[in-house]
This record gives sequence, C-alpha cells and structure tokens, in this order.
Amino acid sequence: MEKLFEYSNRLINETDTKFLRYMHNEINWNNRMIGLIGPRGVGKTTLVLQYIKQHLNPIETLYITAEDFYFVDNRIIDLVDTFVKFGGKYLFIDEIHKYKDWAKELKLIYDYHKDLNVVFTGSSVLDIKKGASDLSRRAVIYNMQGLSFREYLKLFHDISSRTYSLEDIIQHKVDIPELERPLPLYTDYLKEGYYPFALEDDYDIKLSQVINQTLENDIPIYAEMNVATGRKLKQLLSIISKSVPFKPNMSKIAEMSSISRNNVADYCLYIEEAGMIAQLRHSTSGIRGLGKVDKIYLDNTNLIYNLANDMSNIGNIRETFFLNQMRVKYDVIASPIADFKINDIIFEVGGKNKAQKQIKDTNNGYVVKDDIESGFLNVIPLWQFGLTY
Repeated sequence: MEKLFEYSNRLINETDTKFLRYMHNEINWNNRMIGLIGPRGVGKTTLVLQYIKQHLNPIETLYITAEDFYFVDNRIIDLVDTFVKFGGKYLFIDEIHKYKDWAKELKLIYDYHKDLNVVFTGSSVLDIKKGASDLSRRAVIYNMQGLSFREYLKLFHDISSRTYSLEDIIQHKVDIPELERPLPLYTDYLKEGYYPFALEDDYDIKLSQVINQTLENDIPIYAEMNVATGRKLKQLLSIISKSVPFKPNMSKIAEMSSISRNNVADYCLYIEEAGMIAQLRHSTSGIRGLGKVDKIYLDNTNLIYNLANDMSNIGNIRETFFLNQMRVKYDVIASPIADFKINDIIFEVGGKNKAQKQIKDTNNGYVVKDDIESGFLNVIPLWQFGLTY
C-alpha cells in the first residue's frame, strides 16, 4: 500500500494545472460516487489528477489504477478498508473496467463506507455502462468528449475564448480579438486537435493504437467476438471514413465489410458507444436515442484523417465537425430538408459557395459555410460551432 501512495503522490505532483478541460466545472464533485467515462485518450486521467492537486489534501487522498500489478493478488475493497482506517476520505480509481467484478465491489464500498468519496474512470464505455446498472442510485455518471476547437486554441496556442451558446453564434456575437486568422488553426485542429495527446510526438501512431485497442480489444471482449471480427470493425470504420456522409444500407455494409447483415446494426452501436462513430438519427431522442439512423459519421475529424489519409471526403469532414462539436451541449437530429436540426433550427453545411436552396422555404434556417472567417445574415462560419464547450 505504501508504494501505491508513493505512485499516487508522484503523479499528482507532476500534474500541470494550467489548462482545465470543460468537464472540470460541470462535475458535482460532492457526490459520494462519481463515474467519468469517455473514449480512450480524451484526458480523463489528467482531469481527476488536476482536481486532486487543486482541491484535496494528499494525506486523505489516494489515486490508483486498476491495471496496477498490486491488484493481481489484492482486492480493491480490502485496500479501501485499510485506507479508511488510516483516515482516507477520497479514492480515485482509474481504468476501473480492467478490474474483475468492479461494479459489485464499488457497490459494497459505497454501502460500507459512508464517509468515503469515490471517483472512477473508464475508457471502455461499453463495460462501464454494463456495470453501471449495478450502481444505480449510487454512482453519478459523466461522459467526457475530446477537445473542442475552443479548448484546442487555449491548449495548443494559448488563445483564450469564452464559450458561446448556439444563440450567440447565429446572432454573430463571436468575438475573439486574439484570433486574427481562425482558418489555418481550424484546419490544423481538424487533423490533429481533438485528443490532448496530439501535443506529443508521433500522434498518428498513437491515435492508430487507440483505434486498434478499441476495435480489437475493448469491443471484442465486451461482445465476446473473436479478433478477426474486431479487424472487420476496423474495415467498417475505414469504409465510413472515405465516404460522403454515409447513409447506412445494411446489406451493402455487410457485403463491403464481410460482416453478417444481421450483426451490422449491433456492431455499429458498439462502435458508437466506444466513441469511434456517431449515428445521426431521425428522432427527437437524438444522437444517442433509438430513432432510425439517417447517416453514420466517424466520431471526430482526427479519426477521418487517420483512417482515410488523402481519400477523405471534404463534405464528410465538414458535417462530422459540426455534429461532433454540437452534440455535447445540444440534441442534434437529422433534418428532412437539410443536414441537421437542433431544436427548431435547420442547418445546411457546405463550402463557401454553398447556396440557400435547401433552406429557402424555412424561416429558421442557416447556411453553415466552411472557408469563411465571419458571417452575415443567416450565413455562419463553420469554425464558430467549435466554441460551444
């Protein structure tokens, strides 16, 4: 246990707190049990270490990772018993899904130790959601996404901007004096800006590893697939990355990816929950709802560039960016006359020469244009939709 404390304290001391993610202030840290989930690489570990460093007494706090060799021969619940006896009040468990029967033990920890606050993170979203049913009424679950364009500007270029609501954006209220030329930085963000580890060397290689780990390990283990099926999932992702906004035809997808037609819908849902794709639906229940799927996108534009290389479709990239950025704060669904609908507002996304044809008969429609710096009337620059969180 002493080594666990040494490791915990070293990580906390080494953590930089100059840049904080959007989720930092959205979590109610007073809850007794908190789950923070999200795709691999979005910065969950850094966020919890930053919170510990800024707000908690290290004497009362322990950060552990469930991957630690300590837990080959020891149980978390036994560690907690000792930790609490020595005055421990705050326990942070990273990569909880790597620990067998984690949900059952967390349930017991919650019930046995009323004065202990527990925060756990997991990058295998499927496993966490499956286990979270055992923690109903106990754990509050938060879902964390990658960097917005606004966060990218701050982290990579030290350009500060407040968040803007959708209403602010369509009323042309965006004002960032430090950002004189948004388009070059926006273009860089599309390629290498969604995941915080883009600051490190060999980003493409590391992102490929995230993709492979998700498709060849996380999903197959959860869905009891073999490795060969996991590789077919990667082939499916590659097909989507090179397509125009992808309208799902289950028979065609099955033929192109060598996946049984009966399994395609389930596999797409697994990949969506794992943070690799987004399915746009015709339903008020929105992107995560149960409505009919209208289009399938990769989750973010960095994945497109990684998987499609020079074969990516520009229309696909534009729509992926809009959906990816807006879904964090808004319920985005398919529009019968244009690309997207948020509340009662219609959005048609395109290049700088995009016309008003699709929305000419609606009173609440906007043309979202790539390759322009500022907007006018009902024309909005695409990059500004990256400032909402």
